[in-house]
Amino acid sequence: MADEKLAKLREAVAGLGQISDKEKSGFISLVSRYLSGNEEQIEWGKIHTPTDEVVVPYDTLAAPPEDLAATKALLDKLAVLKLNGGLGTTMGCTGPKSVIEVRNGFTFLDLIVVQIESLNKKYGSNVPLLLMNSFNTHDDTSKIVEKYANSNIQIHTFNQSQYPRVVADEFLPWSSKGKTDKDGWYPPGHGDIFPSLMNSGKLDLLLSQGKEYVFIANSDNLGAIVDMKILNHLVHKQNEYCMEVTPKTLADVKGGTLISYEGRVQLLEIAQVPDAHVDEFKSIEKFKIFNTNNLWVSLKAIKRLVEADALKMEIIPNPKEVEGVKVLQLETAAGAAIRFFDHAIGMNVPRSRFLPVKATSDLQLVQSDLYTLVDGFVTRNSARTNPSNPSIELGPEFKKVGCFLGRFKSIPSIVELDSLKVSGDVWFGSGIVLKGKVTITAKPGVKLEIPDGKVIENKDINGPEDL
Repeated sequence: MADEKLAKLREAVAGLGQISDKEKSGFISLVSRYLSGNEEQIEWGKIHTPTDEVVVPYDTLAAPPEDLAATKALLDKLAVLKLNGGLGTTMGCTGPKSVIEVRNGFTFLDLIVVQIESLNKKYGSNVPLLLMNSFNTHDDTSKIVEKYANSNIQIHTFNQSQYPRVVADEFLPWSSKGKTDKDGWYPPGHGDIFPSLMNSGKLDLLLSQGKEYVFIANSDNLGAIVDMKILNHLVHKQNEYCMEVTPKTLADVKGGTLISYEGRVQLLEIAQVPDAHVDEFKSIEKFKIFNTNNLWVSLKAIKRLVEADALKMEIIPNPKEVEGVKVLQLETAAGAAIRFFDHAIGMNVPRSRFLPVKATSDLQLVQSDLYTLVDGFVTRNSARTNPSNPSIELGPEFKKVGCFLGRFKSIPSIVELDSLKVSGDVWFGSGIVLKGKVTITAKPGVKLEIPDGKVIENKDINGPEDL
């Protein structure tokens, strides 16, 4: 039955003119692995907690060289790659998420460029920036990067693979059944970065320029900056792969974690966990760290493994319903590749290296006085004594960036805030200070305005009478 399905699919895919032969073979390979059902199951009893040799504590790293020439020599081995395939749809934006304004008029992409510019300027180095786009973000990004034409960085863009969505009940590509627009296709997750880097020619280009490592991170993670201590460690220890992990909090219980399994370091995702052990997986006592998706990878090792077709990452089936049609997307994650590389390690880094902006509540944190912006680097305000950030929950009225910005005359001070919960039609004046635990609830049909300069500490506000 599976062979029959695959043969039909293969025939249909062969007739698709929109994608390359390499994309077709990559897609068929992924589907055939999925249909074979040979995905290895994790045996719970074989899982071990990694030692400090496998997940290296950041504070044990040697200091990087201090002289400019040695630092330049290290940086000249490096390329930075940002995953730029995501759209800002969850935050109500059209186009690439990386062009959302984060702070002081700077977008994610502006900040990334400024950071690398300042490194190249300070050390006379030549760290290039690569952006892996999807077919959704390619055209917009190509236009946007033109504004950096005069910067001191080489900026390269390339596309990740474009695979056809499969109509679930017939197991045929939606695009072969008359679905001609973008909805017939999908980008197959960031695990696709390795073949796409190779297929685009960018991998060979970087190797020809003497680059040895690529630092990969999500474009919306403001904490993912070049770290000389990590780069220095990898170059000296010849690690082919390093995944940055950081201690879990209760907000991160679903994040993938690193385990030692049959003598190798491996990523364990919640989808791989048997139902009976899900609560154990979510516990922060046993699995104390999670994957930030900041990855440092040897370029030569990527070339070797892609050429050998050795990167068989766990498949993540992603069923969706689009325009009333049930479709299937098969994806992979870049972090799952760790077990195929030699001398692969995790690095237990400070939480400051994980500052993603996934929602407007995250945007409120980074636009507030909790952070400052210097040379493109977002730095936490030392006046906050609590190592954790405040927890912020904003109602649906704040979900879209435009609506969120419209409801604040200025972003309130939150240095002494523990938690904020806002629901209903709430509007904030300027110069407001929030401290402790604050809940603000507007009654249905009532517009609740918080006046300028108001200081609110440990209070539940349900109407103007509580102010």
